[in-house]
Amino acid sequence: MNIQIFGTAKSFDTKKAQRWFKERGIRFQMVDLKEKGLSRGEYDSVCRALGGWQALADPNAKDRDALALLQWLDESQQADKLFENQQLLRQPIVRNGRQATAGYCPEVWESWK
Repeated sequence: MNIQIFGTAKSFDTKKAQRWFKERGIRFQMVDLKEKGLSRGEYDSVCRALGGWQALADPNAKDRDALALLQWLDESQQADKLFENQQLLRQPIVRNGRQATAGYCPEVWESWK
């Protein structure tokens, strides 16, 4: 298993995800979205795993202006705009190869063992 957790240090759900994997003795790689962010390939892979960029967008994101802009853009531009504004991503994003989740989803992670 090659687990990657994408999130920020201040995200409560990211901290919960890290604790969940640590408690089960599962090694993971933490990637801080503020420092590094998702590469385009990682972003596209996660979008495919989740069935589209809509599952990645956090409706409760603090940047309300960017979130509103995302809703009014043409459908072909929305995925690119979300990639450019990664502060709008639901956290944590957890990857295991081609599988991925957005948000705190221990019921899915349990099936990855």
